[in-house]
Amino acid sequence: MPEPLRAATWRFALPHTTAAVPLARALIRNTLADIGAPVDGDTAELLTAELVANAVQHTDGDEPIELVVELVPTGGWQVEVHDQDPTPPGGFDGPGRPEGPRRPNGPERPDHHPDGSPTLAERGRGLLLIRTLSADAGYRPTDFGKAVWFTLPPRTH
Repeated sequence: MPEPLRAATWRFALPHTTAAVPLARALIRNTLADIGAPVDGDTAELLTAELVANAVQHTDGDEPIELVVELVPTGGWQVEVHDQDPTPPGGFDGPGRPEGPRRPNGPERPDHHPDGSPTLAERGRGLLLIRTLSADAGYRPTDFGKAVWFTLPPRTH
């Protein structure tokens, strides 16, 4: 019988550029592979890329973005992306969970503004993906800005 995972945390500083997105994906993929974490690595990579891309796109400055990966004893894990901007991310109604229904519909249609006018197709899909594929998600203020996070449960097969 495999030994249960112990709680552990990894922290990575990422550049405040678009290069941070593939770096974050590689860090998640390699960290999970190295420890044999029983989580869905593809989903972890996708959601991490969404959080990092949002931090790069929606925050100013050149301060690094921090990626924090925390494995918990239950086998699930949490990913946080820290940035220097204290402004709450769009689609969240307060510290904690995203606003609105969690599943299955998520936010308003991602290809339309809240007023119904069309936008670019990829706009708004990040929060929809996070709401649909994570066990939970939210944000919290930090001493230097904010952290946006999601959790994934362990695989059950």
